[in-house]
Amino acid sequence: MPSLTARVAGFLRTQVIRQSLRWRLWAPVALGGGCAVYFSLKSEPAAWPLLLAAALSGGAWLAGRRARLSRLRTLPLMLLACFALGMTLAKLRTDAVAAPIARALAEPTVVEGWVMDVDSPGAAGPRVVIAPVRIRGVAPEDTPVRLRATVRGAAPEPGEAVRLFALLNPPPAPASPGAYDFGRNAYFQSMGGVAFGLGEARPTTLPEPPWRVRAAMAVNGLRYDLAKRIVARQGERAGGIAAAMTTGHEAWLDPADVEVMRDSGLAHILSISGLHMAVVGGFAFFLVRLLVAAWPWLALRVSGKKVAAWGGLLAVGTYLVISGAPPPAERAAITASIAFLAILLDRQAITMHALSVAAFVVLLLQPEAIVTPGFQMSFAATAALVALVEAWPVRPREISAPLPILLVQRAGAWIGAAVLASLVAGAATGPFAMQHFNRTAVYGLAANLATAPVSDFLIMPALALGALLEPLGLGAPFLWLAARGIELMLAIGTWTASLPGAVRTVASAPDYVLPIAFLGVLFCCLWRGPLRWLGLPFAAAVMLWPRAPTPDLWIGDGGTQAVWVEAGEAVVARPGVRQFAVDVWSRRRGVSPVEPPTGSWTCTRVSCAPATAGAGPLALWWGRRAPSVEQIDALCRAAPVVSLRAMAPVLPASCEGRLVLDGLDHAGGGAVELWREGPPAANRWRAVWSAQVRGDRPWSRFAEPNLSDSGG
Repeated sequence: MPSLTARVAGFLRTQVIRQSLRWRLWAPVALGGGCAVYFSLKSEPAAWPLLLAAALSGGAWLAGRRARLSRLRTLPLMLLACFALGMTLAKLRTDAVAAPIARALAEPTVVEGWVMDVDSPGAAGPRVVIAPVRIRGVAPEDTPVRLRATVRGAAPEPGEAVRLFALLNPPPAPASPGAYDFGRNAYFQSMGGVAFGLGEARPTTLPEPPWRVRAAMAVNGLRYDLAKRIVARQGERAGGIAAAMTTGHEAWLDPADVEVMRDSGLAHILSISGLHMAVVGGFAFFLVRLLVAAWPWLALRVSGKKVAAWGGLLAVGTYLVISGAPPPAERAAITASIAFLAILLDRQAITMHALSVAAFVVLLLQPEAIVTPGFQMSFAATAALVALVEAWPVRPREISAPLPILLVQRAGAWIGAAVLASLVAGAATGPFAMQHFNRTAVYGLAANLATAPVSDFLIMPALALGALLEPLGLGAPFLWLAARGIELMLAIGTWTASLPGAVRTVASAPDYVLPIAFLGVLFCCLWRGPLRWLGLPFAAAVMLWPRAPTPDLWIGDGGTQAVWVEAGEAVVARPGVRQFAVDVWSRRRGVSPVEPPTGSWTCTRVSCAPATAGAGPLALWWGRRAPSVEQIDALCRAAPVVSLRAMAPVLPASCEGRLVLDGLDHAGGGAVELWREGPPAANRWRAVWSAQVRGDRPWSRFAEPNLSDSGG
């Protein structure tokens, strides 16, 4: 009888042999790892060392293949080559999309440009995407390619030439150190700044734009017109959701409905992504195949499956155009297209190898996708579902079974598959939802199971047919049917969100934990055999990893808002001001925002300070002009930490031993988190600034605000 060591060695050898056709699946993982390492750097690397490393590692791998070295030697070379290629691609992509970033101007300016599209509304009102032609006070070579502008009144439509009197700033920095970097996302979309309109956008006369701009405005104009038609047919509530699902326009979404969808775990239905592309492409595929099969003459002469695949490709491409081609929709379209191409090439469409090719292509085209929640969650969920399909047992088909028994068996199998698929997809995306969004919809599985048949078999097909036929005036019946499905989905979401404990807030783990979880999820999916479960503890790292101590104090970007932690609650200095940043920070740290106790906080038009000793560790001055020496003296006497939006003048003696942060600190560092070190009397603080975590990268290089009016 062989020894235990021999049996273990034999078992391991067998498991490794089972992976003989799956080692190549790790190539996109290594490619994505290289992209992720590039984006984690604190300073921008030069291109030539990365190009050299990619060339040398790729050459070594090809030489090893040519020399017929064993896989034990060529596999590490392949992974190293893909890793180096990922870093190189990310660098080249960053250089290729480089465009001017707006300076933070001290005074309002005039922006003239073409309205490219209507964006999702913000807290301050409607927003549009503008291609600026002229900006007063900005040289032509420094004019951003695109601006996201908040406007007052009704939003102008795509194709209009407008003149806007507005405040101009660079894209927003992260709300707190380590939070999602909106500026980086804007950089790769050539969105060089944000404008806040101080009045309504007025029509103006501009020179004719380039043909690319005209083409984009024409397409976006058709999309916006379709969205308005859908809303007119269905009403603002159902129509707002239908327009978001069809064209990507969120201008008519009710914030209360959006909150319900988030709390019930259904918010993913609102954003055009893999689910929508799969439903639209799959619906077109099966419809075309059915039509071919229903015409015997044609069915005998062509391959119905391949004709249907062409129909699926056409549907995916059309939907991509109608949706406005946002990055998540582009990634989903690539994945769906590769599945249809596999059918055209007589290959199996749903395999881990097809998904691997899709991931590789997406990262080749969009290396920045690796750091976006959408890419991470989409490919983790899809990999988990494909792994489930691979492991699903194939049952023999029944022979001459009675119809009632067949119906019960098929219904049971469908329900079981739906429950298991939702569980697997939810488990795969859970770490990313916890880390990025810090909220878990406790009853999300039940809500998704209840709404999946409605959205997949009623809402999306009806919207697809309605959108295609509406320009001809024939879409009313289908849009009416879709509206009834949306109302049912909202009813399910509202009931689910109203259940006790429907939403749980989860603090973010340290940044390095998410890659561990990602690799754990991928190992569970890509490894074939029982050893795949070794990846399970790593996949659960975000949930199990100890959280760092909560900061005692957070001061937002620009020094206009602050929060301190007291008894496990986040006391907000200025309730209602910059609420989005407050919510992002409090969720990331797992604390609930509350207002200061009545009478504990004394405020003027430009400042707030504790009214009594121990009422708070901070005094805040958010006025644009610098405070006088007497005003700073009062602030320093009131609190151990003083934050000034403006540049500080000469500090009085009372500020000795106080931590004073002024406009120069906030301009250079962004938001800051402070931890108290030592006894309170020592007043020692450890600070982590957003700029420290963000590093000196092309998307973080924005001009410091003009402080010339601060009096310093």
